[in-house]
Amino acid sequence: MISPNAESRPYPLLQPLLEQKSLGLKGIYTIRDAATIFGVSRRTIQEWVRDGKLMARDLPGRARFLSEDLEQFLEKSVRRREKR
Repeated sequence: MISPNAESRPYPLLQPLLEQKSLGLKGIYTIRDAATIFGVSRRTIQEWVRDGKLMARDLPGRARFLSEDLEQFLEKSVRRREKR
């Protein structure tokens, strides 16, 4: 269920996910941060980047993600029902 004020949030999909995991909104996320947010391994995040599913930024250090990158990933992650 989406909260009533979800429309006023800059990241309506990411912010509730962060709140559910008691995490705060940050400017830049590491691979480890993204793995924690999505409940997967760091290797999975690396594979998503390699496969083009999640966009990584070339910022100082290794791959980094901005809030909008994670929001876009969530927007594209809608599972479609298969026709039988």
